[in-house]
Amino acid sequence: MALARISRNWKQSSGTYAINRYITNKDAPFYNNVEPVTQVDHMKFESWGTQAIQGYRFGHAERVTEDYSDTKTDKFRYGNLEATKAGDKPRVVVLGTGWAACRFLKGIDTSIYDIVCISPRNHMVFTPLLASTCVGTLEFRSVAEPIGRVQSALAKDPNSYFYLASCTAVDTDKHEVYCETVSDNELLYEPYRFKVAYDKLVIASGSEPLTFGVKGVKEHAYFLREVSHAQEIRKKLLLNLMLSETPGISEEEKEQMLHCVVIGGGPTGVEFSGELSDFIVRDVYQRYQHVKNYVCVTLIEANEILSSFDAGLRQYATKHLTKYGVRLVRGVVKEVHSKKLILNDGSVVPYGLLVWSTGVGPSEFIKQLKLPKSPGGRIGVDEWLRVPSVEDVFALGDCAGFLEHTGRPVLPALAQVAERQGKYLVELFNKKIAKQNAGKACSANDASLGDPFVYKHLGSMASVGRYKALVDLTQSKNKGVSMAGFVSWLIWRSAYLTRVLSWRNRLYVMINWATTLVFGRDNTRIG
Repeated sequence: MALARISRNWKQSSGTYAINRYITNKDAPFYNNVEPVTQVDHMKFESWGTQAIQGYRFGHAERVTEDYSDTKTDKFRYGNLEATKAGDKPRVVVLGTGWAACRFLKGIDTSIYDIVCISPRNHMVFTPLLASTCVGTLEFRSVAEPIGRVQSALAKDPNSYFYLASCTAVDTDKHEVYCETVSDNELLYEPYRFKVAYDKLVIASGSEPLTFGVKGVKEHAYFLREVSHAQEIRKKLLLNLMLSETPGISEEEKEQMLHCVVIGGGPTGVEFSGELSDFIVRDVYQRYQHVKNYVCVTLIEANEILSSFDAGLRQYATKHLTKYGVRLVRGVVKEVHSKKLILNDGSVVPYGLLVWSTGVGPSEFIKQLKLPKSPGGRIGVDEWLRVPSVEDVFALGDCAGFLEHTGRPVLPALAQVAERQGKYLVELFNKKIAKQNAGKACSANDASLGDPFVYKHLGSMASVGRYKALVDLTQSKNKGVSMAGFVSWLIWRSAYLTRVLSWRNRLYVMINWATTLVFGRDNTRIG
């Protein structure tokens, strides 16, 4: 035993010695590929311990500053992806991995441009089917498309990169964006900061949920915009179902724990309420017999649900949801507490799960950018999705809106708007800017961009549960088709299945749907 411990300790110490020797030995192969003293050191050993700096991920990482304070939080080094040189392909930097960004990334011609994508997540979320993952109709990977599959050049091309980071600032004069890597509380090192030079910048960083300043929303409510949100909702829902069967739980506590409240009667709130109601009727009633009579769903909306839909479809949705146990309440939330919320009329609503879905607005990053703003606080753009008063900056998706002088209304924050804008910008870059050799920085001032962007609404769809859905294709009061029922549900599923980006995920979705139909939803709680 003693010999074993001595041997193990010797191996550990010798292994550490070997690693340190390799790092500090300039004759090692690693240093043969690294540019000399003007570059950032890969590691710096401080008096308080060993600090790993990710500065040598790329050979072009320059040392920007040498002044370090004695505090641990100030010990940062900045890498730099330098500006392109003559003969290099123009570099397009894309901020975000949402609908607009991914549609742009998917279509951009990488034989003409180098692409750098910067986002705090490495996948696109297929949001129309996200509500289905909360109750086990679909698995989470079915609605997440890795960014490397959207644009393979990010993983293969030598001068195209994906950085898992958040953009913190933009210098439009220097054509640079400043970023900070995604931090993890479990990691010992501080976030790594770096900057990237661009020839063209596409801002498609999306939006954030609107809370309207209601106290307690961010602390106690769940949002439904990311896969991580759906995972948290699913875990909370299943946890409450299982804990409610514990001996000693009072009737009042069971009613509170199993009361699911949804705030917001838009498509997301209605679809989640429908999925939740379907889950309760088909699965909870069978698998949680002891507490099935306590489970209920309440949908709270200030006005009418699905206000953008045809009046007849709104009435159908109201009747259908009410029939299958969803209680509709008209009111405005005044305050949210850990186990209850208060409406503006003084009513107290206890809850075990609270999902907040009241629309979206500009993120803090968008608010702090010194760029022109459209009504509502989004980045202001012209008819070609350019940001006026600055060069080589485009914005699209939920974070962008037409400026007032264009005479166009700010478009709704919808997936189809973002996708169409991404498609338009691809055509602009591939066919207009590239053919006029205007891809480099400050070279597109006199370029002809052709026809401006025009949005034509194709219609709206929403599932309301129990194999029923709404399809609204009306363009005006007298044109178009609107329908509801089982056929609409088939259209809804077929339409969204074709919009899933990859055949891999389409197969996942079809298998999940078939499995749920035959065996019911999975109610396993993991994590």
